[in-house]
Amino acid sequence: MSVKSLDTSHRNAFVFAPKKRQRVELPVARLPTQTLLSLPITVIHGREEGPTLWLSAAIHGDELNGVEIIRQVVQQLSAGNLRGTLIAVPIVNIFGFLQQSRYLPDRRDLNRCFPGSPKGSLASRLAHLFMEEIVSRSTHGIDLHTASDSRTNLPQIRANLKHEETARFARAFGAPAMLHSNTRDGSLREAAGKKGIPVLLYEGGEALRFDTEVIRIGVEGVFRAMTALEMLSAITIDPVAESIEVDSSKWVRASRSGILRLSITLGDRVKKRQIIGKIFDAFGETTVSVRANITGLVIGHTQNPLINQGDAIVHIAVLS
Repeated sequence: MSVKSLDTSHRNAFVFAPKKRQRVELPVARLPTQTLLSLPITVIHGREEGPTLWLSAAIHGDELNGVEIIRQVVQQLSAGNLRGTLIAVPIVNIFGFLQQSRYLPDRRDLNRCFPGSPKGSLASRLAHLFMEEIVSRSTHGIDLHTASDSRTNLPQIRANLKHEETARFARAFGAPAMLHSNTRDGSLREAAGKKGIPVLLYEGGEALRFDTEVIRIGVEGVFRAMTALEMLSAITIDPVAESIEVDSSKWVRASRSGILRLSITLGDRVKKRQIIGKIFDAFGETTVSVRANITGLVIGHTQNPLINQGDAIVHIAVLS
């Protein structure tokens, strides 16, 4: 596979022959050492025209499951069996990825800097570049994430389920949970949504770890979604056991500081007031029960047993 360095002044740099796979290096910025950092992109053009789907991961540089999901999708995909175009960007925040950090060197969260500006901060410039060179070429997008540091998430899709095409796209993905989620200011999903592009945000697992099951669900979900877009012929992938659609979620917060022991796990259903864990002091002299604040599905929780009063410790999706 050849590698092309993209001159962003030429808008046809992504246009290749049908049934071809191309690696593109998109120049981003130079380090203080003057070493040039580029955004690695794989573009796969199918046998005929069709939708253009982007896959992105590591917008937060320490979120690694999506990097492996994209690697497996690209490895398994044949250009001759594809209709339309796939743009795969496995490492968006290359600065954070190299430092094993969620953030950019200026401590900005890239996913709060979209749509960005060509004259702004490093984060803003990178966001602008991604919008101009990736989002503007796409009809649909899937952005892959994990939980933030010291948390873990049940595999789930977050999307605007009130939007008909986005909801169809999300249901095709077939994650164990689908959460209707309003967009956050400055997020990639918000910026793409304003352009009318249906975007799914896939969450699963924890930062700086590979989770085999989360990766498997993600890979299969991408292929299901591509099939629904008619980018692939019908393929046989077993559906998940159950896909639950919810409209809202709430965090259970610690009523006191101490050492947390949870008695639930991801995917458990809990009832309001059910004991889901206990908070101890270091000497075992004081114990406080942690109770569910709603009836619902556990979709995330902290991994750190050392907690402070007010910390978010268990994330529960509201079930009717």
